[in-house]
Amino acid sequence: QVQLEESGGGLVQAGGSLRLSCAASGRTFSSYGMAWFRQAPGKERERVAAFRGSGGATYADSVKGRFTISRDDAKNTVYLQMNSLKPEDTAVYYCAGRRSLLVEYEYWGQGTQVTVSS
Repeated sequence: QVQLEESGGGLVQAGGSLRLSCAASGRTFSSYGMAWFRQAPGKERERVAAFRGSGGATYADSVKGRFTISRDDAKNTVYLQMNSLKPEDTAVYYCAGRRSLLVEYEYWGQGTQVTVSS
């Protein structure tokens, strides 16, 4: 069982930056596929960034060039660096993990609110 806990959300002005962190429990974290999702009020959940099996990362078109996902396996932590934030980035951000790229994301954090003011 893996437990995920996000932190780093908050209120920021448009154009600003935030870095979200996701701390994971479990000794096999380094083998897990990790991603960040977000959900804005009245909208469907959207995957914004995820690690590929090849070691690279994939991003939603809406955040390409502005967001960067990274991980520190020694600290069991995944990060989402968010730059040039826009009001439309306002959402609850969730960290998610899965044991294999062949399954759906099965572990979720409780979410952290990001609010971008104009």
